[in-house]
Amino acid sequence: MTAKGIVIGEDGFLRCAWQGNLDDYRRYHDEEWGRPVTDDRRLFEKICLEGFQSGLSWLTILRKREAFRAAFAGFDFDKVATFGEADIERCLADTGIVRHRGKIVSTINNARRAQELRQEFGSLASYFWSYEPGTAERPELVTYEAIVANPTTPTSTRISKDLKKRGWTFVGPTTIYAFMQAMGLVNDHIEGCHCRAIVEDLRGKLARPRARVA
Repeated sequence: MTAKGIVIGEDGFLRCAWQGNLDDYRRYHDEEWGRPVTDDRRLFEKICLEGFQSGLSWLTILRKREAFRAAFAGFDFDKVATFGEADIERCLADTGIVRHRGKIVSTINNARRAQELRQEFGSLASYFWSYEPGTAERPELVTYEAIVANPTTPTSTRISKDLKKRGWTFVGPTTIYAFMQAMGLVNDHIEGCHCRAIVEDLRGKLARPRARVA
């Protein structure tokens, strides 16, 4: 009998149940989710896509990700920061993405805020990884019950408040915690999932980025 929140795939591996044994979702779970990311473009992409996900499922966004990348210059935030009204209208006409004016405008705004963050900290990675939670904030065992009970954390709330103060939008505490889970700031693969040990090993070997000293 497997633990709640764990399923067995056709290949015999135990996985977090949320990936539903769907080919694309399973690949995302196995190859991306939770693996630590220090690349600024990927961090920016993910925080923007989490904003687009609001009210939708991540699977919906994942299946539109390539279209989003095409629409938003590969999430190069220096390029997105230059977008104007014509780009907003272009995105609103793009059936491949979520056509929500507020979220499109938010992505452009957040690109400009990302430039400011990089100027201050040296990189987005340095900023976000400075918030990596310590063991005191983490559950002793990462179970399905623990994950469900904590859609936000003190750290995700702190990041959300700080980003909002800096002018970012669509960065609520729940959105930020989903971002932290996906980008490996925490390892929320459930105990028993075969990816948990892989991610833990990657996190153990990771050289954490440091903020630039003025």
